[in-house]
Amino acid sequence: MSKESGIKLIAANRKARHKFEFLERFEAGIELKGTEVKSLREGKVSLQESYARIRSGELFLIGANIAHYDAGSYLNHDPARPRKLLIHRREINRLDKIIAEKRLTLVPVRMYFKRGMAKVEVALARGKLKYEKRRSIREREDQRRIQREMSRRR
Repeated sequence: MSKESGIKLIAANRKARHKFEFLERFEAGIELKGTEVKSLREGKVSLQESYARIRSGELFLIGANIAHYDAGSYLNHDPARPRKLLIHRREINRLDKIIAEKRLTLVPVRMYFKRGMAKVEVALARGKLKYEKRRSIREREDQRRIQREMSRRR
């Protein structure tokens, strides 16, 4: 469990923090099959190279890989199938307008269980340019250097 009450982290998309600048985050439920839930409980999921897309008024998670459940039968799920994300209709409409106007992307940031329900945190993101990526790496290294100096002086 994390600091936030009742939240158990399943997977995080750490690469997305490097590639994108997050403008707004929101939480969405995810529509899953039985063996997918069991695979999530084992932590067998990858959000790398996944994204969210609005199709015919519904939000889908595409490219997320939830591995086969080992103890599953022939009814096991397809690991790379698109999964429907559950958010309010007005929120989908708002996001659709923003994405069309500003040419942004919906990126899954992390997947977790909240009070027993699987949730996905999706961010409205803008792709970083190469020099912005270098700047953020330099800032992160500077912060580490400052922390090392502070701890050494104590």
